[in-house]
Amino acid sequence: MQENPRDPLHGLTLEVILTTLVERHGWEALSTRINIRCFTTNPSIKSSLTFLRKTPWAREKLESWYLYDIRRGIG
Repeated sequence: MQENPRDPLHGLTLEVILTTLVERHGWEALSTRINIRCFTTNPSIKSSLTFLRKTPWAREKLESWYLYDIRRGIG
């Protein structure tokens, strides 16, 4: 399967996406928008990445929010 170079997520790592959203919105906003324990209890980039890499639905929500930010002109 060939990746689409017009994909706005192309070339971005999950860590970059997560770090960007944490810097823009903070852990509290992440936990409100995506209610998962790694965002609510002792949140860290490392623990969140571990969970997100194993949980496709959570990763999709995070990526969707990132794309929404880009479309709104925040990114």
